[in-house]
Amino acid sequence: MKIRQNKDKYNIGSNIRKFRMENHMTQEQTVAKMQVLGIEISRSSFAQLECGLYNIKVQELLALSEIFNVPIANFFDGMSLHQ
Repeated sequence: MKIRQNKDKYNIGSNIRKFRMENHMTQEQTVAKMQVLGIEISRSSFAQLECGLYNIKVQELLALSEIFNVPIANFFDGMSLHQ
């Protein structure tokens, strides 16, 4: 069973965008750093991830945690099953 991100409940994409912007990075720069870490993702897929249209993979989440220097748990801020 696949769980699609719901922008209202599961806002991991908006949290990723927030951390990217706090680090003054473009989507292209973020994708380039992910690719250096061995994560094959396109800028288009990354944009879909930020919009909540793409399910993030564990290895992508680990790479973003390293790139943005934030704990993985921070990507889940504001998420709840009971909203």
